[in-house]
Amino acid sequence: MAAVKNSPTPFLKNSFFSIIKLVADLRLAIALLLIIALFSISGTVIEQSESQSFYQQNYPENPALFGFLSWKVILFLGLNHVYSTFWFISILVLFALSLTTCTFTRQLPALKATKNWKFYRQVRQFQKLAFSSQIDNGNIESIEQILKKSGYKTFQENNSFYAHKGILGKVGPIIVHIAMLVIIAGAIMGILTGFVAQEMIPSGQTFEIKNIFKYGVFSSSYLPKDIAIKVNRFWIDYGANGNIEQFYSDLSVVDPDGKELDRKTIKVNEPLRYKGVTFYQTNWSIAGVKVQLNNSPIFQLPMAPLKTKNNEGQIWGTWVPTKTDLSEGISLIAKDLQGTVVVYDGKGQLVSAMREGMILPINGVNVKLVELVGSTGLQIKGDPGVPLVYLGFALLMLGVVMSYLSYSQIWILQEGNSIYIGGKTNRSQVVFEREFLQLLEKAA
Repeated sequence: MAAVKNSPTPFLKNSFFSIIKLVADLRLAIALLLIIALFSISGTVIEQSESQSFYQQNYPENPALFGFLSWKVILFLGLNHVYSTFWFISILVLFALSLTTCTFTRQLPALKATKNWKFYRQVRQFQKLAFSSQIDNGNIESIEQILKKSGYKTFQENNSFYAHKGILGKVGPIIVHIAMLVIIAGAIMGILTGFVAQEMIPSGQTFEIKNIFKYGVFSSSYLPKDIAIKVNRFWIDYGANGNIEQFYSDLSVVDPDGKELDRKTIKVNEPLRYKGVTFYQTNWSIAGVKVQLNNSPIFQLPMAPLKTKNNEGQIWGTWVPTKTDLSEGISLIAKDLQGTVVVYDGKGQLVSAMREGMILPINGVNVKLVELVGSTGLQIKGDPGVPLVYLGFALLMLGVVMSYLSYSQIWILQEGNSIYIGGKTNRSQVVFEREFLQLLEKAA
């Protein structure tokens, strides 16, 4: 007779439920949340997406920060791009799995249990309740009306009576879990599909988004296509002391035919948003200078940033030829866009200062300063997960508020002329006790 082999089904079933129990453990969820918070802090403290030379300079091996945090550790662990590392995404996924299993194994059964109420039919059952009392010669119908006015939903079967309110307090924790799952989904979506770009564009020029320095695996699918951005104008407001008060960019979103699709003047903290892509005003520069020699056409020369002693401020400069064979020329230096430049001759000697519209005779040529041309520095960010994150936080606030609602239950049993009444609540014990005493007072 052949031996009967043991089926592996019970073992697999027990293993599955053991894993589910482990993943749904509240302690694991709290530990994962703390780990996520810890690495999120590290991603805030440690500069993200910088060059290797930056980390070598700021996080040397000797001495290492805290004795162990060097540039090699940062690059090896991916702390230079924490939020897009596979291990950070894996932690988010595991935390989401923990929340999901906890919702189905704990929160939903707890909500379902609120519907599985039963009537109390014996006096001794009231002794187990946190609040209980006896009323002689009471009227159960009047008690029911009092409870209904207090917001209770009532049920009656023969001489037994049951009431409850605050069911939303049981739904609140489920909403909180759903909200956190939505936030995690939005964060992962942003990591995988988002991008960040930076552009420095001269006033009057049109550009497409190309200088992308941070992107996800699927970012190419969400990059804006068939549009370009035109910088209609860039300007700076200066205060009376010459300090910058605000800088502005008048931007237009245009299609391949040049048709304007959207337009807005942006400034710091007031970006342009177009189809999920946000254009922030972050920086500025001097792109060039427009000059005219005698009666020549106006031409534009680029200006380059120059180093100053002790890095005191920033200046830009260019060289303007004053002879056709380029044997002589002058240097123009500017420190801002207020329209003034300093002029040096070929020997490096200071000649004069000019403002826009002025003409300076030098080397037998009349040099006219027409205009300083500014460049706007834009940070361009696309994150398709942002709407989900906003939705998640809205649900989170709603769920937290709902979670503060007390779920209260009251049982009543009438035997002869005596009415036994008792109740319990899951929070706000003092408030429920006051409500319970008022009920006894009105029912007596």
